[in-house]
Amino acid sequence: MVTVLDNKLKARHPEKAHKPDTPILRKPEWIRVKAPGSAVYAETQKIVRDNKLVTVCEEAGCPNIGECWSKKHATFMIMGDTCTRACAFCNVKTGMPDQLAADEPAKVADAVARMGLTHAVITSVDRDDLADGGARHFARTIAEIRKASPATTIEVLTPDFLKKDGALEIVVEARPDVFNHNLETVPALYLRIRPGARYFHSLRLLQRVKELDPAMFTKSGIMVGLGETREQVMQVMDDMRSAAIDFITIGQYLQPTRKHAAIDRFVTPDEFKGYETIAYAKGFLMVASTPLTRSSHHAGEDFARLRAARARRG
Repeated sequence: MVTVLDNKLKARHPEKAHKPDTPILRKPEWIRVKAPGSAVYAETQKIVRDNKLVTVCEEAGCPNIGECWSKKHATFMIMGDTCTRACAFCNVKTGMPDQLAADEPAKVADAVARMGLTHAVITSVDRDDLADGGARHFARTIAEIRKASPATTIEVLTPDFLKKDGALEIVVEARPDVFNHNLETVPALYLRIRPGARYFHSLRLLQRVKELDPAMFTKSGIMVGLGETREQVMQVMDDMRSAAIDFITIGQYLQPTRKHAAIDRFVTPDEFKGYETIAYAKGFLMVASTPLTRSSHHAGEDFARLRAARARRG
């Protein structure tokens, strides 16, 4: 059965409602996860609810939510729960978003402090309706976290800020420790999978971060299992290295509903291991490549390893 309605009985994905159903493949054993339910998970959920925050963990239906929330890890999604884009892979609600909540940056900072996070990940929906794409809201959120929890390192996972001149500079000037923006897939699949975005604009965005602040870590990720070839994935790796990206994540695409893009195949753990080996050989400081890898999965531990890798390389 397909869920296309949210709790308020509004269409979650109105642009997909009339699309034909696509088959959902049975998950192989290596990609199944345990249902959440620990006491720490419940505590994390309460902090999120008390502050009326949105997390990408819930909105995107992340398979790792049980593990992450049980460790008091969560990825906060700012600027609401409604995206102005309609990507074929994404389960985040689409439509016209509400106005920005002025107190959201402070509430996110409070949650970060209450959870005792050593590393916080902040992402957002696309806000094409805003003149700066939400860049100043990102900057305010970073500043509030710095005040509430000075020792916490901060990773941002931003939109592409397409046609938003000056937006990237605002976020970089706020000095997050990691700047992440996902390419999501190979360029040949953009028209079908990520129609509102432009591959080379996203690549240039990440390259520009390094030009503005060479010391800032950059990160990007792709999904596999959408119909891409091995050669296309390796070309994306080369493109990322040309843009001086430090950290690549590669994970299996999982289909949210029958109205979303179909899974072409489940990539095996051995293939993911092969991608990891190739990526390190191409010069990435850090690689996360497994079926359940997601942008923010193990982000804190990975950031520590990322810094250590840079120190070793000198």
